[in-house]
This record gives sequence, structure tokens and C-alpha cells, in this order.
Amino acid sequence: MLVMAAATQFSATEYISHHLTHLKGTLFGGGVHLDTLWMGFLLGIASLWLLYSAARKATAGVPGKWQATIELLIDFVDDQVKSVFPGNRAFVGPLALTVFVWVVLMNAMDFLPVDVMAQGTHFIAHEWRLVPTADLNTTFALALSVFALMIFFNIKVKGLGGWLHELFCAPFGSNPLLWPFNLAFQFVEYVSKPLSHSLRLYGNMYAGEIIFLLLWVWAASGVAGAFFGAVLGLGWAIFHILIVVLQAFIFMMLTAVYIAMAHEHH
Repeated sequence: MLVMAAATQFSATEYISHHLTHLKGTLFGGGVHLDTLWMGFLLGIASLWLLYSAARKATAGVPGKWQATIELLIDFVDDQVKSVFPGNRAFVGPLALTVFVWVVLMNAMDFLPVDVMAQGTHFIAHEWRLVPTADLNTTFALALSVFALMIFFNIKVKGLGGWLHELFCAPFGSNPLLWPFNLAFQFVEYVSKPLSHSLRLYGNMYAGEIIFLLLWVWAASGVAGAFFGAVLGLGWAIFHILIVVLQAFIFMMLTAVYIAMAHEHH
């Protein structure tokens, strides 16, 4: 009933625009989306707590259900990372696990009914979006963090001189006449990584949020709309479970792949 009432107060465009408006603020003199920052931070704490709670209660005997679930998840992530990063995974493995759990939790906020949740978030602010990964600022920040790690490992593994040599001498050779072409090629490769890394996750989650809102509007249009909106909404929610997990998996794998590429010599 809360969904119906909220959806009928506005036109479809106004209803969707209302739920796609961020709570804006300033931080260090720049504009930020406060709802995105708080949701991302709280879900990051939640992801760390989930992993910590399993580690704290771990036993050497027969594991409980929660411990067994986390162990299966760790083995799954480690196997995936091992397939693209055969070296020492002491850093990359935990990083990939943390990224996967965090992004899954942020994506999963899309399952919460926006109008029902708004009854609580409106006590905080009138505009409050629940899905951090449907905000390009979140996905781009995550991608740039991975990009910074990639640059760090490039320099750590190859040395500053070795990395600069690679920038100017790969892939077409070390002839000075080819340096501009090599640098241009490397520039495109480096720029495309954070762009594709961030836009893929953002695009899928933003589109999923739009579809959910459209279905809520349809459900409020009448008896037939309520029936078909409910059926299609259930179908989309089930399908969206795959998208939520798959996009987190892809983001995790690209994180591992980019760091693994930083360890390769050309």
C-alpha cells in the first residue's frame, strides 16, 4: 500500500526522478552524495563484520553453517584468483574477497522496496538513495582504487625505470621513433581499464533500479497493472539476483586480473 500511495502522488517521471535524487552535501569544499557515502561506508563495515564474525567463531572441528558458508566462499574466491594470479596471493586473495562481499551487499540494496524504505530514510533526509553502486561516484572510486593499486604494483615489481621503459617501448619495440605510438597505445589501455571497470557495474545497477521503479509505477496504475507489475516484478527480482552476484563477481575478477597484469613483464 505504501508503494501504491507513493507512486500515485506523482507522474511516472516525477516518481522516478524523486527516487533518483541524491542527498547532496559538501566535503573538503567539493560536492558529494552523502547518501552514497554513508550507505557505502555502513555496508563496508557490515561486510568486514560478516567476515570477522566467521573468523572469530571458526573451529577446527565440524564447522557450523555460517563458518561452512564463509569457507566455501573463501575457497571459491581463492580458486578464481588463482586462475589469473598464480603468484603469492597473500594480498590479492583477501582483497578480492573483500571487494566481492562489499559489492554484493551494495548491489543487494536494490532488492529493498524504495517506498517502504523511504518511510525510514525520510526521517534522515527527503532524498536518500539506497544503492551505492547505482551511483557512478561509487563505482568510479572503486575502479580508481584498483587502478592505483595496479600502478603501485607495476612500480613495485618492475621498478620505476622498468615501468617507464614498458610505457615507451611496448608493444611496438624500443625504437625511439615508435615511442609516441607505444605511449599512445599504453595511454588508451590504462584509461580504458578504470572506465570499463566502473561503467559496467554502474550501468547494470542503475538500469536495474530504473526497471524496479517502472514496475512499481505500473503496479499502481490499476488492477491489471498491479497483477502484471507484481508478476514481472517478482520475475525481475529473481533474475536480478543473478545480476547482483554476477556483477560483483566480474568486478572482483577484473580487480585480480588488473593486478596480475601489473606483475607481467613485456
